Amino acid sequence: MRALLVPVGSAGDVHPFVGIALALQARGHDVTLAANPTFAPLAGALGLPFVPLGTVEQFEQVIVDPSLWRPHHGPRVVMGAATLGAAETHQAVVRHVAAGPAVVVAHPLAFGARMAHETHGVPLVTIQLAPVAFWSVEQSPILTPELAAINALPRPLKRFVYAVGSSVLDLIVAPGLNRVRAENGLPPVRRIAGDWWHSPQRIIGLFPDWFGPPQPDWPPQLALTGFPRFDERGVTALSPDVDRFLDEAEAASDRPIVWAPGSANRQASRFFAAAVDACRRLDRRGLLLTPHPEQVPSPLPAGVRHAAYIPFSALLPRAAALVHHGGIGTLAQGLAAGRPHLVMPMAFDQFDNAARLVRLGVGRVLRPRRFTGPAVARELAALLDSDVVADRCAAVARRFEGTDPVARTCDLIEQFADESGQPAGLAVPVDGQGDQSIQPPPRTTSPS
Repeated sequence: MRALLVPVGSAGDVHPFVGIALALQARGHDVTLAANPTFAPLAGALGLPFVPLGTVEQFEQVIVDPSLWRPHHGPRVVMGAATLGAAETHQAVVRHVAAGPAVVVAHPLAFGARMAHETHGVPLVTIQLAPVAFWSVEQSPILTPELAAINALPRPLKRFVYAVGSSVLDLIVAPGLNRVRAENGLPPVRRIAGDWWHSPQRIIGLFPDWFGPPQPDWPPQLALTGFPRFDERGVTALSPDVDRFLDEAEAASDRPIVWAPGSANRQASRFFAAAVDACRRLDRRGLLLTPHPEQVPSPLPAGVRHAAYIPFSALLPRAAALVHHGGIGTLAQGLAAGRPHLVMPMAFDQFDNAARLVRLGVGRVLRPRRFTGPAVARELAALLDSDVVADRCAAVARRFEGTDPVARTCDLIEQFADESGQPAGLAVPVDGQGDQSIQPPPRTTSPS
């Protein structure tokens, strides 16, 4: 099997695809990763063939935008970037299948991959990382902080809310995306984020059903496999300084609190200032994680360290608690390690993820405007002093035992490749040359 994996986003979005790519490669498949060149060094270190999409400068332009972390502006920034990359992604997918039949496994924001399914019948699996992607009038996800109480609303009102939300997102995305579609002979689309961005053939949700219970109105082609949790362990090692710091903390029975506002977060100065203040107030050690050191207070007090990146699977079992933004990859590692969570959600799936942690009994939430040293210290003290929270964290951690979500995901991709009957070849245009005919997509498969 040939497979092209197309992640979009920051490290938390790319890492799951890398883990799946490595597992497919280990099974003997011909696997290529197509992503922003920011991730080319990681792919090279792991021996994954790599196709660059966009530029490092374009990636940086997105993550330095202060609107990225505002709940009502972040989607505009991200979807705008996805739209700008749609034509290039479409051409990259077309080029790949021109060299031989292939299955494409793509992030939903890889709009060009979805288009290639329409224009050239490319077999397509879309990967959704979090349950917020599936709008439901049953158990509804929380899309914005104003909708925290959405599940108290009657179903007709929920339908109205989703219709309005879908229309707003279409106003943001549809004009640019439909221009690209028209250039490729495709009709305009609507309900982009609620419907179109899902593959009509196969969707894989990389979260377990106990975190996001399936709802009757979720897409029938969806299958859940669980949190994949690839985090560069074995590629990126603990530095001797951090390893020594953790050993000293363990010996002193003072495991550090880990602070992680997201690898792409360039607006985290207030987060880290509150972190340092809370560590002082609690007289606890802290480890601040960010690849952007200009955000970290200087000098740091004794007992507080900074690191650019540490694989969570190596770090969190040696930590006391995890304070983060609510990213799905970060919280999955915290759940697996059995650690309590304090979440400062800002945008995207983070509000819904945070609410699910609260329902599981393993975390608390502070909105950014309340995220101050005194408030953070109070919330952390309540979490760390609670036997009930500790028991819930341990119970959730046990759910990970004996599971292999990446293997299950690979099984589904292999099954899909067989069912889609990858054609012997595709007549596809490359750089405007060759057969311009558009072929119908292969048959839609039903979920296993």
